This record gives sequence, structure tokens and C-alpha cells, in this order.
Amino acid sequence: MIAVALRNLRHRPGGFVATFLSAFLGAALIMAFASLIDTAADADAVSSESLSTTASIGGGWCLVIVAFAVTSTLSLAVRQRADQMAVLRRAGATGPQLRRMIVGEALLIALAASAVAVPAGFALGRLLVSLLHDTGQVAGTVDAAFGVTALGAGFGVTLLGSFAAGVATARRTSKLGPRRERPLLRRIGGGLFLLTGANCAVLTATLMDGKGIDAMQTAGQAGIWSSVGLALLAPELLRLVTAVLGPVVRLLGAAGELAVTGVHARTRQLASAVMPVLLFTGIATATVYMQGIEDDAAAGQVQPDYAQDIKTLNYVVIGMITLFVAIMLVNTLIAATVHRRREFAQQRLAGSTRGQLLAMVSLEGVLVTVTGVLGGLVASTATILPFGSARADRVWPDASPLPFALIAATAVVLTAFAMIQTTRRTVRGPATVAVRA
Repeated sequence: MIAVALRNLRHRPGGFVATFLSAFLGAALIMAFASLIDTAADADAVSSESLSTTASIGGGWCLVIVAFAVTSTLSLAVRQRADQMAVLRRAGATGPQLRRMIVGEALLIALAASAVAVPAGFALGRLLVSLLHDTGQVAGTVDAAFGVTALGAGFGVTLLGSFAAGVATARRTSKLGPRRERPLLRRIGGGLFLLTGANCAVLTATLMDGKGIDAMQTAGQAGIWSSVGLALLAPELLRLVTAVLGPVVRLLGAAGELAVTGVHARTRQLASAVMPVLLFTGIATATVYMQGIEDDAAAGQVQPDYAQDIKTLNYVVIGMITLFVAIMLVNTLIAATVHRRREFAQQRLAGSTRGQLLAMVSLEGVLVTVTGVLGGLVASTATILPFGSARADRVWPDASPLPFALIAATAVVLTAFAMIQTTRRTVRGPATVAVRA
């Protein structure tokens, strides 16, 4: 089955682009953060501590996001090959053989992505050191290094993460018969993450009250775990938002009726697009407003030496998550929309126009974006409210809504670009040809 995996990669490269990009970006970021450990080996004590702190925190969250992104994109790529899986089963392929094929594909993609990511990881590592130089956290005499730690972490973590993602995907996909979702396990996982986030929020408001900038340690985690928990509950959130907004959307005519019907029929697939929107909105909003509260509270006060490290890390994490989510969201929506070519063709043969299909997809995108943005806003309060209480003695921060508006606008632009532009290309050409594809 490894030979089959090689042929799949050679003849169907487009189906693995999203997984490759996720693995490539993950490997590059992990190499960049791990290179700070190589740099710290020859640095002075103060610089070494800053480099190690940045590497451990940034690299740790990078690892979580890489695993999430690779698993979701690989699952989508395999799910879209249901016909091929069915043919292999009819030809006599067993479950273990299909699992070896899927895991083999994941490892081959990870290996190629890691190799291509070396120059990018090298450049990003130097950029991080330069940023730490500019903020005074690392002495200007410390030169950036890229050695065994960077390469070992980049290749090792990416291969291990892809192997785990491949095994998880293969176990769900290679079983005979139609694959059934297991909502109970997903809901339990979402509940556990939400409980973890709530625990961090309570600790921030109580134990960390009056601890100054140290309250960020638990406050930041509260928003991240809450975002992950709500992301796992994306299908339920999408159904809820559709139930509330569905009557309004239906008033927009045939396109609105098709959009609501389509969301009801494709909730699980569209929920995969809600997840990155929610993660991006939740984590970015929480981090931006938390840092704003800290800046206001710390004005005119003497701060510990590591305060600048934390501020730098916060914005590095925002940038990292934004880039990851942008790629993950666009690739997920493009792949899912292209997979609907036959569905669009059938609707055109039934009388729908290209304009109606574009309007339908646009309204689906509205429901997806509203769900993700509202879910992210709710998740961000697990950081903002307790941190405001602990750091500024007020639950609701005195902050402008502009940062959240910019974050929400970014989510809207990414979703609209991916869904509308891909639909435009998908509905081109005769419907009779597409329906036989």
C-alpha cells in the first residue's frame, strides 16, 4: 500500500496541497522557534533566558496548532476520496492496508514539507532573533544560529504530528461501510476543553488577582482552551445560528432558501470552516485585549525584565495563528467547494442560475462567519473578563471595539474570498460535463 500512496501523491497532488502547506508552515515555524535554543547555547545568561522562554512558549503553542491543522486538512483530503476508498475495498483491500496507505501518505507529505521548510525556518529564526535584538531582550552581539536542535525539532515534530494525524484519520476512514460521526466523543472533548478554560479563568480572577503581569499565564490559556472547546462544538453552534438566522436568510429568496437547506444538509462539512474562524477570532481577540489591559495597567509602573518578552510573545502568537488560520481556512473552503462541482451542476440542470449559486454560497459563508466570529467572541471573554478583574479591578475593560472589528473583518474577507472565488471557477463550463465528472 505504500506504493499506492506514492502513486496517489504523484497523480493527485492537488488533493494534498492543503496538508502539505499546513505541514510546511508548521515545520518552518517549529524550526524557527527551535533555532532559538541553538542561539541560546552561545548567548549570555540574560539573553539565553529570553531566547529559551520564547522558544518554549511559542514552540509549544505552534505544536498544538500544527497538530490541529494537519489533522483537519488530512481528514478533509481523505474524506474527498471516498470513491477511491470504495473501489479499493471492492478490489479486496483490507482495513489495515488502507490505514497503512493513509499513514504512508501523511508521512511522505510531512517529509517533503519538512525538507522544503528548512530555508524558511532558517529565515524565520533569524527574523525572530532580530526582533528580540530590536526590543532589547537579546544582546546585539548574539548571532542567530540554526543547528541540530532546529532541524531535529522541525523534522521530528512534523513527522510525529503527521503520523498521529494519519493514524487518527485512517482509523475513522478505513472501516468498511459508511463512516459515522461520533458526536458524543467530540462533545465530551469540547466539554473538557471548556472546563479547562473555565478553570484557568477562575484561577485568573482569584489566585492571580493582584499578581500583575503574571496573571497573563493563566488568562491567556483560558481563552485558548475555550476557543478549542467551542471549535470542537462547531456543528452544534452552526445549527444554532442557522436556526436563529435561517428565517431571515430565507426572506432573501431562492438563494436564501438553498443556503439554509444546504447548511442543514452539510453541517458537518461546513463546520470544518467554522473551526478556524472561531480559533482565529477567539485567540486573537483575547490576546489583543489582554495586552491592551496590561499596557493600560502598567503605564508609569516599573515592570519586571520579562514583561517585554511576554508582550513580544503575545504578538508573535497572534501573527502565527493568523497565518495558520488563513491557510487552513482558505484551503479547507477551497477543497470543500471544489468537491461540490457535481452538486452545483445538478442544481444548474434543475434550473438554478450561476448567480443564484453564487448568492447561495455567499449566504452559507455569512452563516459560517457569523458562527465563528460569535463563538470566538464568547471564547475570548474567558480571558478578557477575568484578566480585567485581576489586573484593572474592572470586569469589562475600557477598550475600543475597533480591534475586534478588524479581526472580524479579516475573518469575513478570508471566508468570502475562498468561497466565492472558488465557486466562480467551479460553476464555469457546461453543467452536463460537470455532472458526469
